[in-house]
Formats: sequence, C-alpha cells, structure tokens
Amino acid sequence: MTICVIPARGESKRIPRKNIKDFNGKPMIQWSIEAADASNIFNNIFVSTDDDEIAEIAKSLGAEVPFIRPKELSDDYTNTTDVIAHATKWAMSESIDASIVCCLYATSPFVLPADLEEAHKIITSENWQYVFSASEFSSPIFRSFEQIENGGVKMFYPQHFETRSQDLPQALYDAGMFYMARAEAWLQGLKIFDDHSFPLRIPSWRVQDIDTPEDWDRAVLMAKATHEA
Repeated sequence: MTICVIPARGESKRIPRKNIKDFNGKPMIQWSIEAADASNIFNNIFVSTDDDEIAEIAKSLGAEVPFIRPKELSDDYTNTTDVIAHATKWAMSESIDASIVCCLYATSPFVLPADLEEAHKIITSENWQYVFSASEFSSPIFRSFEQIENGGVKMFYPQHFETRSQDLPQALYDAGMFYMARAEAWLQGLKIFDDHSFPLRIPSWRVQDIDTPEDWDRAVLMAKATHEA
C-alpha cells in the first residue's frame, strides 16, 4: 500500500497562509492534492496540519485529514522527517499497511502526476530507500566563490580554477517537491541525501522553492510562462 502525506502547517512567517493562498485560481495546496490524485498510485492522500481552516479546505478537495498534527510538531524547528514519521506511525496504528509513504509538499504547484508515477515505479522495482525530486545547478558549483571582508572574492574550490566546466562533476540540488520512501526509512530517520537514495531529475524550468514573497512572484510568472497552472 502506498500513501501520500502532505504536510501543511498553518503558520508561515514570510508568506502568510501560503499553503492555502490563492495561486493562479486555486488554493496552493490544491495543486499538490490534484497531482497526487491524478497519479493513481496512492491508496490514501492525507494532509498533516495543525490548522482547522487548512483541514477543512483539504477535505473539501478530496484529501483526508484524520488527525490534527500535535503542536510540538508544528513549529519552525520541526523537520520533515519527524512529521512524516508521525503520520506513518498513525497510519500503522490504524492498521493501514503502508509500505511506501510519500511526502509531497503543499507548495509544489509544478509537480506532475508523471513525476510521482515514475518515482513510485523506481522505488517499487529497485532497492532504494528514498526517491526524491532533484534538479541540476545551472552553473558549476565547483567554480563558485564568496565575497570576503575586504570586498574581494575567494573560491570555495580554488583547485578547480582552471578546470573546464565540462570536466567538473555534475552537481544536483533538492527540488523540494517530494520524497517517496519506504515506511521504515521514515521511522528510522534515515538520511535522505545518502547513497541509498535515488534523485529523480526534474527540469530546472519546472523547479521553484517557495519560501519568500520573491519566490512566490517568480512561481506565478513561471506558471504563466509554462502553462502548468
């Protein structure tokens, strides 16, 4: 059995109520719920929230909100692994035999059902603990630098100053859309970014983390440009 857990707490300091804020005509969380539903891989789509309004909206969109997330798992310092582990334990306590648990963020308007389907195919047919969304950096990180106190710059990897870009290792980053994992991985708190995890590559033009108002504005422009929303 495969279940989807969408974490969506009520408080968000930089973008107030971002999980249910209107994004191109829909509450933001609706994009994730619809993608999960359209993928046809989930036996249940749960929303883990501490907020009554988010709970009601999620239920009206067809998701299940069978519990309210505890306060101790709803502050700025709570990590995703603990939230999904809590939901996984709850499911097991209700005799829901979930072998695969997918954390799908509420702010993932560009995730496609096909992304989730492919991740599910990989994790159920191969020996990975996690399959997660990732994308490629647009510039080589091994030629990156920082500005130092005197105003000048200092390379992070000075040994690569003369290395051709095409000879540098390809660097990926977390696309922040979803993490699909075996239930035991969540319960054991296994690290996501390790050799037991497979990065499912998402094209960079479809990736936008949404944490600040600037991120939100960029996502709106991306949605209009790509016709994804």
